[in-house]
Amino acid sequence: MISYEKNLFIIEMKHSSYVFTGGDTPWGVYWGEKLYGEELGYLVGKREHSSFDPDLNRHREEYGFWDSYNPLESCLKVNYPATRQLDMKFQDYTVQTEEGKETLTLRFRNSYSPLTAEVIYEVYPEFDIIGRSMRLVNEGDTVVIENLKSAAVSIPHQDKYRVRYLSGRWTGESHINDHYLTNGAFTIQSRTGNTGPHFNPAFALDNGKADEKSGNVWFGLLGYSGNWQITFERTTFQDVRVLGGISNFDFSYTLKAGESIRTPVMTVGFTTGGYGAMSRTLHAFENRHILPARKTGRVLYNSWEATLFDVRAESQKELAKRAAGMGVELFVIDDGWFGQRHSDKAGLGDWYVNRDKFPRGLGELITYVKELGMDFGIWVEPESVNPDSDLYRNHPNWVYRFENREPLEARNQYTLNLSKPEVKQLILDFMTKLLGENRDITFVKWDMNKTLTDVSAGNTETDKELWYRHVKTLYEIWAELRSRFPHVEFETCSGGGSRVDLGILRYADQCWPSDNTDAYSRLAIQEGFSYFYAPRIMTAWVTDASDGDGRKYERPYSYRFHSSMMGMLGIGADISRFSEETLEEFAGYIAEYKEIRETVQYGQQYRLSSLRESPLHAVEYVREDGEDIVIFTFHQGFCHDAVEPRVYPEGLEPDGVYQVEGMEEKLHGSTLMKAGLETGLGGDFDSRMFRIRRV
Repeated sequence: MISYEKNLFIIEMKHSSYVFTGGDTPWGVYWGEKLYGEELGYLVGKREHSSFDPDLNRHREEYGFWDSYNPLESCLKVNYPATRQLDMKFQDYTVQTEEGKETLTLRFRNSYSPLTAEVIYEVYPEFDIIGRSMRLVNEGDTVVIENLKSAAVSIPHQDKYRVRYLSGRWTGESHINDHYLTNGAFTIQSRTGNTGPHFNPAFALDNGKADEKSGNVWFGLLGYSGNWQITFERTTFQDVRVLGGISNFDFSYTLKAGESIRTPVMTVGFTTGGYGAMSRTLHAFENRHILPARKTGRVLYNSWEATLFDVRAESQKELAKRAAGMGVELFVIDDGWFGQRHSDKAGLGDWYVNRDKFPRGLGELITYVKELGMDFGIWVEPESVNPDSDLYRNHPNWVYRFENREPLEARNQYTLNLSKPEVKQLILDFMTKLLGENRDITFVKWDMNKTLTDVSAGNTETDKELWYRHVKTLYEIWAELRSRFPHVEFETCSGGGSRVDLGILRYADQCWPSDNTDAYSRLAIQEGFSYFYAPRIMTAWVTDASDGDGRKYERPYSYRFHSSMMGMLGIGADISRFSEETLEEFAGYIAEYKEIRETVQYGQQYRLSSLRESPLHAVEYVREDGEDIVIFTFHQGFCHDAVEPRVYPEGLEPDGVYQVEGMEEKLHGSTLMKAGLETGLGGDFDSRMFRIRRV
C-alpha cells in the first residue's frame, strides 16, 4: 500500500516498509523491516553540521538532481546553453494500481525551463521489491544529458557495511566477492558496451553478519545490457547511499524538444532472512514478473563440440538420431551453417544458408529432427561482422569506427553500429526471413563475442549517445522478433555470461552463464549466479572434459550431470564418439532430470553448503507445493582421515512426514533438518542426488 501523510511517502509491503519525505528534495527516512510508517515523523528534521555541511539530509536524497549544492554523486546532470544547474520543483504525484503491483510517480519540473522528471516507484508488495526508474520529458530547448542514473537508495545506519557482489572474466564469471565500505565511494561497473563478465549489475548489502539463513539484507539489480554503474557512497556522517544507472563513461545524450528518455529499472528489495531468502525472493519475482512466460525448460543438445564449424546436414542428422535416442527434446545447430563460415575468420554477417553444407537448405534437417520427436534451434550472432564477408565489403561504414582510423579487430570481427536504421533493418529482415521460412525453428541462441570498441559514427556531437542507442536498438529488435514469432524461445549469450541482467531477461527465456562447462568450476559460477538469478534462467551443459580454453579435466559423468541438473540441462559433448553403453547412461540421467526439472527450475533453492567454506557443496530445491525435494551434494577429494560429511535439508515442514528415496524409514521434517543425512560421498569428485518426497 502506498500512502502520503504528514509530508511522508509510505510504501508498505508484505514484510517491509520504505519511507521518504515529500517536497522538492525527497530523502530516505527508513527502509527495512515493516513498521508503522506514519510514526516516523520524529525522524524528519533538519540535520546540519557546519557551513561546510549545511543540510545532511541531502546525503540521503531519493533522486539527486544536480544543482551544485549537494557534493555527493547526482542522478541527473544536464547542460543547457546558458546553465548547467537544475532547479527541480515538486509538482504532484499519482498512484496506479494493478494486479500484484502499485506504481507511484512523483513529478518534478525545472523552474526555468519546461523540463519534467517523473521519478517512478513500481511496488511489488508480495515480494518486498520496488522497481526504481526515472523518465525525463523535454518540452523546451535542446538539453544535453551528462549523467543519467535510475535511482538512489539510502541504507539505515549500521555498525559496518558489507557489499557482496559478483566479479569475473571469460570462463570465470559470477564469483562472489565481499567489500566493506569505508568513507568514500566504491563502484562496480561495465565499460565494455555490454553487461560484461567483469562485474554483474547486482549487489547485496548487510552489516557483515548476515548469512544464508538470517540477517537484514538490502539488495538491488540494474536491468541494463550496456555500460552501467553502481556506486556506494559512505559519508563521514555514516550515511550510505547506493546509486545505479547508465554509466557516465563516454556518455552524453541530446534530448530535443518533444523528446523523452527513460532510465533502466533498478530493482531493489529487503529481507530479514539473509542471503538465502534474498535469492528465493528474486527467483520467484523473476519467474513471475521478468521472464517473458512460464515454460518448462527443454533438454537440449548443441552440436558445437562435435563438429565446430564443419556443420553439415548428414553429420547433423547422425547427431540428431543419437540425441533423440537419449531423450533430448531440442536439437540446436551452432556456428558454421551460413555464408562462407568455415572458421571464425570469415562469413560472419552473411546470413544465407551455405548450400555446400546444406544442399537442400535447412528445411531437410529441420524436418528430420521433427520426425525424431525433437524441436529445432539455431545459433546466430547478428551484431558482429567479419572483415572477410560480403556484408563488410559492401558496407564498411556500417561498423563502429573513428574517422580515418582502422577499428580494433578482435576474434577476427567488428561490431555493427545498431543505431543505423539500415543495420537495424538488416537484422530484422534476415531474422524474419530465417524464422519465417523455417517456422519449425523454436529456439534461437543469440551470441555476441566482441565488446564494443571504436564507438563512433564520425559525428563528435552524437558519438557518445551510441553506447546507449546500441542497447536501445537491441531491445527493440528482440521485442519485435518476439512479437512476430511468439513461439520462438531466445537465449542470451555473449562469449559466455557477458550479457546477463534483468534488462535483456525481459526478452530472453534463458541465458548462457559461462563458456566454462567444467562441472567443478561451474559449482562456483552457478553459486554466484544463483544469488541474483533464477535456476530457470541458467543453462548448464554436460560436455567433453574441457573448460572452453583447451584444458582438460576428467570428471565422472555422474558428477557432470549432477552439476548441470541444477539449472536448464543441456548436452554439448561429441556424442558421435559415444558407445551404446555411454548413450544409455546419458539417457538415464536425462530421464531422471525430467522427473525433477519442475522442482529445480521453479522450486525454492537453498544453498546448504558452499565450496567457499567447506569441502562439501550442497544445493537443495523444494517444489512450490513442498511435496518434492531434490538435494545435490558434491565432494572434491578425500584424505584417509576425512570424516564423511552430512547434509542438513531446509525448508521442510517440521511436522510433515517425508520419505528419502532409498531409505525404508519415514522421517519428520524436523528430524531431517536437525539430524541431517549421511551423504555417502567417499571418493574424488564424487556426487550424489537425494530425492525426498512428502508422504
